[in-house]
Amino acid sequence: MKNTTVQITYPSEKLAAIRQYIGKKDVDMSAELGDALTKLYEKHVPRDVREYLEARESTRAEKPRRPARQTSARTSENDNGGG
Repeated sequence: MKNTTVQITYPSEKLAAIRQYIGKKDVDMSAELGDALTKLYEKHVPRDVREYLEARESTRAEKPRRPARQTSARTSENDNGGG
Protein backbone atom coordinates (compact mmCIF):
# COMPACT_ATOMS: atom_id res chain seq x y z
CA MET A 1 0.00 0.00 0.00
CA LYS A 2 1.03 3.55 -0.57
CA ASN A 3 2.21 5.35 2.56
CA THR A 4 1.19 8.83 3.63
CA THR A 5 2.54 11.28 6.19
CA VAL A 6 0.57 12.03 9.35
CA GLN A 7 1.06 15.26 11.28
CA ILE A 8 -0.30 15.93 14.75
CA THR A 9 0.00 18.70 17.29
CA TYR A 10 1.46 17.66 20.65
CA PRO A 11 2.88 19.61 23.60
CA SER A 12 6.57 20.37 22.99
CA GLU A 13 7.76 19.57 26.51
CA LYS A 14 6.01 16.21 26.53
CA LEU A 15 7.47 15.36 23.13
CA ALA A 16 10.94 16.31 24.35
CA ALA A 17 10.50 14.02 27.36
CA ILE A 18 9.38 11.16 25.12
CA ARG A 19 12.40 11.65 22.87
CA GLN A 20 14.72 11.77 25.87
CA TYR A 21 13.50 8.53 27.43
CA ILE A 22 12.83 6.65 24.22
CA GLY A 23 16.41 7.43 23.17
CA LYS A 24 17.76 5.85 26.33
CA LYS A 25 15.97 2.61 25.47
CA ASP A 26 17.30 2.55 21.89
CA VAL A 27 13.74 2.52 20.50
CA ASP A 28 12.69 3.94 17.14
CA MET A 29 9.99 6.54 17.75
CA SER A 30 8.59 6.23 14.22
CA ALA A 31 8.19 2.49 14.70
CA GLU A 32 6.43 3.05 18.02
CA LEU A 33 4.04 5.56 16.42
CA GLY A 34 3.42 3.15 13.54
CA ASP A 35 2.59 0.39 16.03
CA ALA A 36 0.14 2.71 17.80
CA LEU A 37 -1.60 3.55 14.51
CA THR A 38 -1.79 -0.14 13.63
CA LYS A 39 -3.52 -0.81 16.96
CA LEU A 40 -5.99 2.02 16.26
CA TYR A 41 -6.64 0.59 12.79
CA GLU A 42 -7.26 -2.90 14.15
CA LYS A 43 -9.48 -1.55 16.94
CA HIS A 44 -11.69 0.72 14.85
CA VAL A 45 -11.75 -0.62 11.28
CA PRO A 46 -14.16 -3.55 10.91
CA ARG A 47 -12.57 -6.91 10.16
CA ASP A 48 -14.34 -7.31 6.81
CA VAL A 49 -12.97 -3.95 5.66
CA ARG A 50 -9.44 -4.91 6.76
CA GLU A 51 -9.74 -8.23 4.92
CA TYR A 52 -10.97 -6.44 1.80
CA LEU A 53 -8.02 -4.03 1.88
CA GLU A 54 -5.55 -6.87 2.43
CA ALA A 55 -7.04 -8.90 -0.44
CA ARG A 56 -6.91 -5.86 -2.70
CA GLU A 57 -3.26 -5.27 -1.83
CA SER A 58 -2.28 -8.91 -2.39
CA THR A 59 -4.02 -8.82 -5.80
CA ARG A 60 -1.95 -5.78 -6.76
CA ALA A 61 1.25 -7.49 -5.64
CA GLU A 62 0.49 -10.59 -7.74
CA LYS A 63 -0.15 -8.72 -11.00
CA PRO A 64 2.91 -8.71 -13.24
CA ARG A 65 4.05 -5.26 -14.21
CA ARG A 66 4.52 -4.30 -17.81
CA PRO A 67 8.08 -3.54 -18.77
CA ALA A 68 8.94 0.13 -19.10
CA ARG A 69 8.73 1.55 -22.60
CA GLN A 70 12.03 2.06 -24.32
CA THR A 71 12.74 5.40 -25.92
CA SER A 72 12.77 5.42 -29.69
CA ALA A 73 16.07 5.58 -31.52
CA ARG A 74 14.42 7.89 -34.08
CA THR A 75 15.11 11.00 -32.05
CA SER A 76 18.85 10.60 -32.45
CA GLU A 77 18.49 9.65 -36.13
CA ASN A 78 16.45 12.77 -36.86
CA ASP A 79 18.96 15.05 -35.15
CA ASN A 80 21.36 16.20 -37.86
CA GLY A 81 23.45 18.17 -35.43
CA GLY A 82 21.99 21.55 -36.43
CA GLY A 83 23.49 23.66 -38.97
